[in-house]
Amino acid sequence: MKRPSDKSPDKIGRQARRMQEARQHPVESPLRGISVFGMIGWSIALPTVLGAFLGMWLDKITESTFSWTIALILGGLALGILIAWSWMDKERHRR
Repeated sequence: MKRPSDKSPDKIGRQARRMQEARQHPVESPLRGISVFGMIGWSIALPTVLGAFLGMWLDKITESTFSWTIALILGGLALGILIAWSWMDKERHRR
């Protein structure tokens, strides 16, 4: 005796084709753009802020003629831009 929850082979086949089509042609969510924006922002902001803190610490413990803070902010910014660029390039080639 068949239970009501049993699916026919035709129904299973249709469902499998829909699932395969969804995997092959995914729909981009509007929230994906926000998450990409956030990822890029954090990948630039975090190295810049860490460079600023490290630079301020080095300025306190060393007596140098130049500012470690400014140098490491610029270094952190450059590193963050490279990280963001690399991440965007991987995302572009993934599609």
